[in-house]
Amino acid sequence: MNSLSKICVSLTLFIFCSAVSAKVYVQVQTTLAPGSVIGTISFENTPYGLLITPDLTDLPPGAHGVHLHEKPACSHQGKDAGGHFDPKKTGKHLGPYRSGHLGDLPVLYVDSQGLANIAMLAPRLKEKHVNNLSLMIHAGGDNYSDEPKPLGGGGPRIACGVIGLAK
Repeated sequence: MNSLSKICVSLTLFIFCSAVSAKVYVQVQTTLAPGSVIGTISFENTPYGLLITPDLTDLPPGAHGVHLHEKPACSHQGKDAGGHFDPKKTGKHLGPYRSGHLGDLPVLYVDSQGLANIAMLAPRLKEKHVNNLSLMIHAGGDNYSDEPKPLGGGGPRIACGVIGLAK
């Protein structure tokens, strides 16, 4: 293989690998004060699933349910985002590790200063699943069940972001 061919192969591999490793980002804002940004969340493919890395501030301390919603919208206090992302129409809320809908994400933990920066892993998702959806953070935790309250009992939608591929 001559030098020019080696350069072409190297450049092709570089471009391909760069495209494969692109991150998906979402800028998160509160639902009560649209436009009030509280940080970002990045999504990145790993061999074990989708790595979700929050960098958020000004949230109530504790555990919060997090879901992907079917529409890329956050207006009307997050209600325009529609229901949970469920492309296979399972109708089941079983959490990120079982065979229910794909909208269930791991619980987001917020420290006593209102910061959330602990990465989460969603083993059934890849970047290709999340583009053009919305990410919703709920006021309470998520028990990944419809009992005793529907959709994990997370309560009101307190923060939202529309997900798009990085440029």
